[in-house]
Amino acid sequence: MQDTYTPLLSEVLKKVHNAKTKEKKIELLKQYDCESLRMVIKSSFDPNIEWLIPEGDVPFKANESEEGTEHTMLRKEARKLYRFIKGGDNTLPQFKRENMFIQILEGLHITEAQLLIDAKDKKLHQVYKGLSKEVVKEAFGWNDNFQRS
Repeated sequence: MQDTYTPLLSEVLKKVHNAKTKEKKIELLKQYDCESLRMVIKSSFDPNIEWLIPEGDVPFKANESEEGTEHTMLRKEARKLYRFIKGGDNTLPQFKRENMFIQILEGLHITEAQLLIDAKDKKLHQVYKGLSKEVVKEAFGWNDNFQRS
């Protein structure tokens, strides 16, 4: 029987962080490549993406569920991130946007919630050692505009 466990995006980036070489980091990103992972990483690295959620800590109640039993996963929630990006959903009042962001964080495992906050603050490269512009561009076949070339 094949193992069907799908790691959390925070687990994937922890593996990348722990990888010793640039080549291994790229290999891991390619291995776990999915649209959600690319969206979250792009939102942190692409200077043209502007988050509409204030920088810094977010007042949310951490989901204390055991890993693997959390209500939702960032892989699934990533498709809603456009609502928190400038130009994504201009009809949404700011207070509602911030409340929706908090609801997403509260549904995620704490490590994925923190990952999303770090992406919002454009700090993934500081939190995950070796997760550089060059590494993600090579892993995902992105050009300097963080798009597939």
